[in-house]
Amino acid sequence: MREHDGSPDDPADLDPVAGFTQHTAMPADAQLMGLDRNTEEGALVAMSASLRPTRLSHRILAWLLLLSFAVPYLVSMLQEIF
Repeated sequence: MREHDGSPDDPADLDPVAGFTQHTAMPADAQLMGLDRNTEEGALVAMSASLRPTRLSHRILAWLLLLSFAVPYLVSMLQEIF
């Protein structure tokens, strides 16, 4: 095994997640609001934008994300009403 020489082109410096994140583009309106992958909200937007509606697993994940945001809101509204 060769040693890490510290050059910028060294494969040891490559981020294993970079291949995934390079193929998904941040929506233009999110960029205008100042969101990027380095913010919590921007990471969620980028992940949601990378979902493909033709894949069943992506549709299931989209519904789970929707429910994870909607259910706590609905429960709190029901507590206020009743």
